This record gives sequence, structure tokens and C-alpha cells, in this order.
Amino acid sequence: MHLGKTYRVSEFIVWTRRQIYLLLGVGAIPVILYQVLGLRWLTIPLTVVGLLGTATSFIVGFKNVQTYNRTADAQQIWTSILNSSRFWGICIQGFVLRPDDARQMMERHIAWLTCLRYELRKPMPWESMEKASNAEYTHSYRIPERETSVDEELCKYLNEAELRQILKVSNQATQVLWLQSRALKRMLDNDGISLTSYIELNKILKDLIEQQGRAERIKNFPYPRQYAIINTIFVWAFCVLLPFGLLKEFDLLNQGITGFMQGSMVWLVIPFSATISWMYTSLEQVGESTENPFEGSANDVPITHMARTIERELREIIGESDLPAIYQPVNQIIL
Repeated sequence: MHLGKTYRVSEFIVWTRRQIYLLLGVGAIPVILYQVLGLRWLTIPLTVVGLLGTATSFIVGFKNVQTYNRTADAQQIWTSILNSSRFWGICIQGFVLRPDDARQMMERHIAWLTCLRYELRKPMPWESMEKASNAEYTHSYRIPERETSVDEELCKYLNEAELRQILKVSNQATQVLWLQSRALKRMLDNDGISLTSYIELNKILKDLIEQQGRAERIKNFPYPRQYAIINTIFVWAFCVLLPFGLLKEFDLLNQGITGFMQGSMVWLVIPFSATISWMYTSLEQVGESTENPFEGSANDVPITHMARTIERELREIIGESDLPAIYQPVNQIIL
């Protein structure tokens, strides 16, 4: 998540520069064919290109709205996790009679958050983090899940037997919640909590499972591929045809021009078509980088920061003063 007022224009241009290079090449080819080789029939009515541009605008806008909604849903899910975690901590401290049991329940909850965030950071085939522009930009900020393994993190919160049990299963977050449920039953049997408290704490576990499932839905089910491909096809069809539609329009400008540009106005098709097309490709690139809000891009939901916030608050509830440090933003970006 970017914490600054806005991205710098220079940052955005560097991020999209590969598209700019390609668009300049796409604009140069028809100009060379028209102006240098004399293929004057290589023109398209600008009205046709304008109609395609209008249709493309609707498609790009639709995708950006949907991808923004995915990010907004992800933010809402983790806000719910934050609130449920606070309630869990308060209930554990108030309901559990033995301090050691309460501490272990808190530690397991932090382990659950750790398992969940590592699961959500796993790369998926449809995500865009491996694209050159995104991979290059990751050097500008920290992705903590890429700096340490989940094993190293979990050993801070689980005993050796629980750690072995967690690491051998595929869905580690669910396994941690199962350990929590088993611990609650054990405390009930040993008079560590009352029956009413047992029922209430299991309701919170159920809510945590639901939030985990909602997060996994966003992670494991991408923006529909049929919409993604039609968006790309429309954008690039417009970008390729646009310079052909501008050739005659810029050629007509020669009639009212004198000086060194007289007869050469067609060459301006290259920068102008590239600029117009860049607006469309940039919107498409922004939408693509927004559709997967857990992959680790600069605009993702800051789940690592939120997990650390929850950990600090839970430790404060049980009276600890030696708290883990809050993650600090790097270049105004925090995950």
C-alpha cells in the first residue's frame, strides 16, 4: 500500500516505459510506410478508430471497476480479521482461567495470521508480479514474506510438536485453527474455561474460518480470464489502428504549414498516437496490477503490517512489554 499523497509522474513513466517504447514502434511503422515508401492508401477513417476507442474505453473502465472491487473486498476482509482478532484477545484474557493457556492461545492466533499471510503471498500463474515492470519495482520496497520462510516465523509461536504437525499439511492456517479448537476442548474438560466461554470462543473461530475462506476466494479465483483477454485485445487493436487513422488528418495539416515542418507533419503521428495509446495501455496495466490484492505489489492490502499490528495488540492484552517492531514503509510503500 502506498502511503504517500500520490506516485510521482517520473515513477509512473518509468513503470510504463516498456509500453511507451512499444507504442512508439507501433506508431512509426505506418508513418514510414505512408511517408517514406509512399503507400498513401494505408489510411483508415478516423471515425472508425474513434468508435473502437469508445468501445475500448468502456471495456477498460469495466475491468478497472471490477479489479478495484476485488481490492476493496480484500481490505474489508482483513479489517474484519483485525476486529475479530481484537475480540479474540479480549475474550481469551477474560475467559481463560490459566495465564499459560491464555498465552498459548494468543501465540497460536499469531501463528494463524502468519500461515494465512504466507499462503496469500504464494505466486499464482495468473498474477502479474513476474512481469518485468512489476518485478523491477519490487526492489523499491520490502516484501517480508520473501525475506524469511514460514518455518522460521512459525517457530516463534508454536512448540516443536505443533510446528511439525503444521508443516506437514497443505493448508497450514486451517490446521492452526483446528489446534485452537482442540485446545479449547481440552481446557473445557480440565475446567480451564466455562461452557458458555467455550461456546463463545468457538463462534469467534467460526468467524475466523469464514474470513480465511473469503481471502482464499480472492487469492485462488482470478479476475475471469475471458474478460482479461478481451480487454487486452481491444486495447491493442485500438493502439495498432490509431496511427493509421491519424495519417490523413496530419497530412492535411501540411496545407497550412510553412517552414521546415512543411510536408513532414505526418511524422507527428508517432508521438501523438503513442501518447493517446499510452493512456489506454496504462489504464490496462493499472487494472492488471490491482486485480490480485495479495500478490505483493506496491498497491496491495498491507496484510503483513496488519498482522504485526494484531500481534502487538494481543501481546499488550496479556501484559507483555517487549513488543515486536512495527514494519516501516520503504519509499512510502508498506505491505
